[in-house]
Amino acid sequence: MARPEEPDLSGRELLESHVARFNEGVRSGDWEPMLAHFADDAELRFENAPAGPFVGIDEIRRGYREQPPDDELQLLGIQDDEQDRRVTAAFAWRRGGTGRLVLEHDRGAVRRLVVIFDE
Repeated sequence: MARPEEPDLSGRELLESHVARFNEGVRSGDWEPMLAHFADDAELRFENAPAGPFVGIDEIRRGYREQPPDDELQLLGIQDDEQDRRVTAAFAWRRGGTGRLVLEHDRGAVRRLVVIFDE
């Protein structure tokens, strides 16, 4: 598992941090700060979008390098289920469109992230 910088983050804090680092990656093209919070064997899946799935940090990194997102996210609402270590959030793209994020975590690391684009 990757060594997250902030292992005591709650699921909500981890998701908020992920989105902030994602948005910074969109602006800078540097995805490494965001990727630092993924476990080595993490999984990234997309629904209603032609990308992935990506399994393992190397594949996730390759996905961001080969198909970098070009729009930032804004969180609209978060539901944190600490017992199941799962956080679900509604989001909007800054240029339009909405979706949901489902993040599963363990010890401050992202284990699985599902990005669902609304149709």
